[in-house]
Amino acid sequence: MRAYLDLLEDVITNGEGHADRTGVGTRSVFGRTFRHDMSEGFPILTTKKVAFRWVAEELFWFLSGSTNAKDLSAKGVSIWDEWQREDGDLGPVYGKQFRDFGGVDQLQVFLDQLMSNPQSRRHVMTLWNPVDLPQMALPPCHGISIQAKVHQDDSLSLMMTQRSADILLGVPYNITSYGLFLSLLGWVTGRKTRELIITFGDLHLYNNHVEQATTQLSRTPHALPKLAIKSSLPQGSPLERLLSVKYEHLNLRAYTHHPPIKADVAV
Repeated sequence: MRAYLDLLEDVITNGEGHADRTGVGTRSVFGRTFRHDMSEGFPILTTKKVAFRWVAEELFWFLSGSTNAKDLSAKGVSIWDEWQREDGDLGPVYGKQFRDFGGVDQLQVFLDQLMSNPQSRRHVMTLWNPVDLPQMALPPCHGISIQAKVHQDDSLSLMMTQRSADILLGVPYNITSYGLFLSLLGWVTGRKTRELIITFGDLHLYNNHVEQATTQLSRTPHALPKLAIKSSLPQGSPLERLLSVKYEHLNLRAYTHHPPIKADVAV
């Protein structure tokens, strides 16, 4: 995706030095937008390998409402291991806010409204809950706002606002995760997907990731793959169908990519 590489180059060229809580330091820009036309293919980087299964399992974990990292690590995914407490608990992080934001199942309401009142401008969720922030192992970086739009031709777009974005390690996962979420929303509501839009607040590159970023910029992107979702899943409400999807129901066709690029996570 050229749009991602343009953002990466922007951060390297225009980023300001910035101290951060990890002590590593970053180059950062503020207020940038990523747009992807879903008709061009599934949004996943080809200039390095992105672990699609890990992205999918993490998204399913969010949508299930779980906030225990052991539920995710049981799938062989260690994304949240650095932040978990001894029993795996992470506090009221993403899953809690999706499914129980002050007693409201936001995901249920979101899907219900997409089906019953598609032309509404109120298809919005937020994972930023000020009341719960002190108890979270890590405050939400993404999902500060998640908004869907049903167009006049009944196609579906999704826009997400992200307050803090690690462009080398985090953003590739975020793009793929919300691309998958949009694809699943289209599938359960019976709509063609149109556009994925992500607005970044603090978009940054850690100082120890510059060499890896330069390597990625030197690579020529491949054509994007296509995502297929098995259509033989059980019938039911949109929420029931969404929660029934497992990784084995997904088929990322023709995903051609350059080798992985390893870098340390700043904790």
